[in-house]
Amino acid sequence: MLIAINHITFEFGAHTILKDASWHIMPNERIGLIGVNGAGKSTLLRVINREYSVSAGSIERAGDVSVGFFNQDLLSFESNDSILHVAMTAFERALKIEKKMEELAVKMAENYTEEIMLKYSDLQHEFEALDGYNLQHKTEAMLEGLGFKTSDLSRPYSEFSGGWRMRVLLARMMLQGPEVLMLDEPTNHLDMPSIEWLERYLQKYKGTVIITSHDRYFLDRMVTKIAEIDQRKIQLYSGNYSFYEKEKALRKEQQQRAYENQQEYIRQQERFIERFRAKATKAAQAQSAMKRLEKLERIEEVGADPEKIKIRFNIGQMPGKIIATLKNIGKHYGEHVILENTGAMIERGDRIALIGANGMGKSTLLRIIAGTETFEGENKPGHNVETSFYAQHQLESLNLKNDLLTELQECGSGYLDQELRGLLGCFLFHGDDVFKKIKVLSGGEKARVALAKTIISKANFLLLDEPTNHLDIQSVDRIIESLNQYNGTYVLVSHNRYFISKTANKIWEIKDREIKVFNGGYDEWESWKKAQEENQQKKFSKTSSSQKNNSIPNKKKKHNENAPKKAIDKEVKRQWQKQKKKFEELEKNLNRSKEEKTTLEAQLASPDIYADKEKFLDIEKRRAERAEEIEKLEQQYEATFEKIMELEEKL
Repeated sequence: MLIAINHITFEFGAHTILKDASWHIMPNERIGLIGVNGAGKSTLLRVINREYSVSAGSIERAGDVSVGFFNQDLLSFESNDSILHVAMTAFERALKIEKKMEELAVKMAENYTEEIMLKYSDLQHEFEALDGYNLQHKTEAMLEGLGFKTSDLSRPYSEFSGGWRMRVLLARMMLQGPEVLMLDEPTNHLDMPSIEWLERYLQKYKGTVIITSHDRYFLDRMVTKIAEIDQRKIQLYSGNYSFYEKEKALRKEQQQRAYENQQEYIRQQERFIERFRAKATKAAQAQSAMKRLEKLERIEEVGADPEKIKIRFNIGQMPGKIIATLKNIGKHYGEHVILENTGAMIERGDRIALIGANGMGKSTLLRIIAGTETFEGENKPGHNVETSFYAQHQLESLNLKNDLLTELQECGSGYLDQELRGLLGCFLFHGDDVFKKIKVLSGGEKARVALAKTIISKANFLLLDEPTNHLDIQSVDRIIESLNQYNGTYVLVSHNRYFISKTANKIWEIKDREIKVFNGGYDEWESWKKAQEENQQKKFSKTSSSQKNNSIPNKKKKHNENAPKKAIDKEVKRQWQKQKKKFEELEKNLNRSKEEKTTLEAQLASPDIYADKEKFLDIEKRRAERAEEIEKLEQQYEATFEKIMELEEKL
């Protein structure tokens, strides 16, 4: 057992978050910590991290178990160092040893002594035990997996936006490798490729991982246990989120039956007591019955499920068959090209999910469709199209003097107050919350109000930019229900894969500055994408292992000999052959350098080498040169590989 939470109670003022709650955290667990917004998920993580003290109970750790806590508060960290350096501060001990080794190497070059040599030898053994020679490579791989380009790694941390800074800090946290890694909404600032990479990494993580997330796909693929904060207790379920849903429904049914049986028993005992307490012959029995009731551990009644949202979508008018036609669309910011000579068509009934890595232009394209972004090309709207656009900047349109209910009433939607209250409940505003003034709301709360206004508009075409931000899983489910009732057309941007899979019937992926249209839902697109990647990998494996450069083009020709012939650009083919030859040469050089480095490190591990100053310094210098050479070769190797893939797509 790593951490034991024993009957704890935690309160914020008069509000009790946890009461007599227990939980034992074991080694190598994958745990999803869930609960409605405000249930206390982040609070519990802070309690485990010893940031908050409990008013009752205890939290015990096994020995000196290390705990890492990734959360939004980390953004207060500031630095002008490169993001590579910031992430590498995870290896504090190894960096100190490396610096000391460098200092000793300089001393030995100036004044060689056996004492200095022995100190250097001891430090080097410890450095190797910490895998010091591979730490920079590990850090680079981590940052690039989280979406950074190789050229970004030397840029100062201070130059990046909040979302990208969170990625650097997430990388640093994971590189530290704590025995218990707690991640509070780690996917909030990640695009789909980075989320998928994070899944693969955490599945192999050597330690216990506790995750809070509103991404059901992420929880389903990552966790093997669910810890839910419900009714101020911690309820445990063995399985992923999908298993939890089924198991919880079964438990609630059993609890409700037990509650009803107990209530019937209580009523019987109370009738007996009332009837016989005044009779001398039965008084003792009545007294015993009263004591039994006093000692009875009461079963709580199952709370009612939240009422499902029932919204009547009042579409003002039916649009034509074509909602919008995009032709020859181009967009660039200075020299940075986002979109280039691309286009697509939106038809009535389309439910499009716009996906792609961060920085590819998803939100930009959404603004182009909405007509709020300058661009090159043509955006031709269809007949009778009424558009409603939800994005973060829409918060500026809210009337700060209004309360929430008045703000929705003034939309002219024609909804009854009861319906508007139900909608606001879906967006986590309950009871008297509906009378709060807009001006006192947080940024996340204002975003939810703006989304509610978008949904009740009479528009027949919705544009939604990250509509599930600031919502818990239950609220996301209700938005899915409402969008599935909507008879209009919409285009949405989201990194929540479950949300996309339940709402979209068409996928637009922005890749290589173009709109790639896939006529199918997210699950179909994901399967297709996986098959494409496997085929591409097989194709590349054959290409790199073949000694005949023309073998694959010849096979292609034979396979497609009955199809219309496509002229292959001779210059593209020439470049492909050149890059392939370069790739094979880099591979040979890389393998040779790695072998030389391994040999040199083995020599340095021998105590005999330190007896000869000149020999030692020579070997250490050559080892450092090989390490630097390997780093450069690996960068060229990856860049050449990507270039080959780009050229093969054009062949």
